[in-house]
Amino acid sequence: MTISATMVKELRERTGAGMMECKKALEETGGNIEGAIESMRKSGVAKAAKKSGRIAAEGIILIRQSDDSNESIILEVNCETDFVAKDENFRSFAAAVADSVLATKPANLEVLSKLPLTGVAGRTVEAARLQLVAKIGENIGLRRFQVLTTSGDFPGSYTHGTRIGVLVDLQGGDMDLARDIAMHIAASRPVCIAVADVPRDLLEQEKRIFTSQAQDSGKPPEIIEKMVTGRIQKYLNDITLLGQPFIKDPDQSVGKLLAARKAAVLSFIRYEVGEGIEKKVDNFAAEVMAQAGIK
Repeated sequence: MTISATMVKELRERTGAGMMECKKALEETGGNIEGAIESMRKSGVAKAAKKSGRIAAEGIILIRQSDDSNESIILEVNCETDFVAKDENFRSFAAAVADSVLATKPANLEVLSKLPLTGVAGRTVEAARLQLVAKIGENIGLRRFQVLTTSGDFPGSYTHGTRIGVLVDLQGGDMDLARDIAMHIAASRPVCIAVADVPRDLLEQEKRIFTSQAQDSGKPPEIIEKMVTGRIQKYLNDITLLGQPFIKDPDQSVGKLLAARKAAVLSFIRYEVGEGIEKKVDNFAAEVMAQAGIK
């Protein structure tokens, strides 16, 4: 059977695959478009499986808010390279997933993967992901998302490009303050809001390190105790939102700023692309030497 350009065009529009891949699939199915789609979907699954073990530490952070601002979502979608992170196909997929999360508030990633993708009739999030993997040729992953329900007065948000996103639930103050606090969190990476929120095991670990370092100084025990106490206090100021110097006015802490504005941060979420993922480090010199047979 002759495979016409019209058939190839229709298959391309329905699958997003390349022209030659569409033509090949149509030839294999004798021009049956539905059969070609099924074959390509199976092929996409196989390709995605091969790529699933590859590290995807680049990507994009997206934020969405409901019309009444009572609910906000933050989402991280990953790919392998910064080049693909800027690709319009990748960004369109990530945006559609973010819209799906806001619309449905799924319990977890597994539930999300089975939901219909917003704006794409008849296709689940997972089916769309597999198709994108086949089209782009990189591992694409939905890494994490969270839903923040506003219990305070002002939901603040801030995105630094597409690599950092922050959501803030602010009691008191105003929207400008909520955004300023979100911007501060993006820049200063607090672990938690207040000293009382610092995980005990984290604090004990740092205390052991500071004590060991102070003991190496050879100073008397009472001096060592003061040194450790001072370092612990500085550490707590560094990792707690309320203790950090406010980025727009380093002469006052965030805690003092909020107190002056009669405001309080009830919760916050901060995402940064690829944080916590062990990235592959390419040794290009070694690779070239290996290819040249140089030991």
